[in-house]
Amino acid sequence: MRQELLSLPKGLAEEVSKNLVMVARLIDDEPEEAYAYARIALRLASRVAAVREAAGFAAYATQKYSEALAEFRASKRMTGSVELWPVMADCERGLGRPERALAMAGEPEVQKLDKAGQVEMRLVAAGARRDMGQLDAAIVTLQSPELASSAVQPWTARLRYAYADALLAAEREDEAREWFAKTVEADKDGATDAADRLAALDGVEFVDAMDADEDDDEADDADLDRRPADADVVDEDDEDDEDEDEDEQDAAEVAAAESARDVTEYYDEDDDEYEPIERSEADADVENPAGDKA
Repeated sequence: MRQELLSLPKGLAEEVSKNLVMVARLIDDEPEEAYAYARIALRLASRVAAVREAAGFAAYATQKYSEALAEFRASKRMTGSVELWPVMADCERGLGRPERALAMAGEPEVQKLDKAGQVEMRLVAAGARRDMGQLDAAIVTLQSPELASSAVQPWTARLRYAYADALLAAEREDEAREWFAKTVEADKDGATDAADRLAALDGVEFVDAMDADEDDDEADDADLDRRPADADVVDEDDEDDEDEDEDEQDAAEVAAAESARDVTEYYDEDDDEYEPIERSEADADVENPAGDKA
């Protein structure tokens, strides 16, 4: 990708690179946002194969299969690589054309794929068989040396999971349980829900913690509804009377404090905001209640 971007002017290459980084960062958790960034990169550099590929995967992640297929084909034409062949076949499945996906599984391009690509193509072909209602054929398609191998490869968990799922769909429950267990052994990163599927087959039911909390809240509400009639109940009228009593008491305390306060206010003469206060007749009466002359 870096080499392809070097063909662009420096400023443009940096801008395209930033958008491609955002596509890679968001595509798993925020595919719609990743798609938006991919469209920007595509407008800036549609002649770069890496950009067409990124746009294809962003469209694929948002189930825009027709658009994804067009971008993958464009990238393939530019590079001559068959690396995208399996995902192109899966786009055909997404478009409701499983027979085309099966046809692609028999093309010479498959022989040019590396081992991971060939396993991916097998998964797509098995999915196409299931789309067409050919469940037994899907099971046979997945039976391969890679499935039988005890070595764990990056594709092992997905291959075993697909096989277990097909067996379960065919109501071969004991075999399905065995292969879900084998999937769990290979799926160290938890990329599949094989552990949950295995637990379900064993009759184990998991309770979501959030659901449990909601049940506890409902139980508490039910207990409140079952309180006896003479349980402590706060009377709103009593609350109002208490509030009025408190207000009257506060008012009385304020009045007492004001009457006890020296009427004359004092200022620090050193204060910049000091202003002398003129004495009123009322002040004189307070200071000399007997009316004595100074």
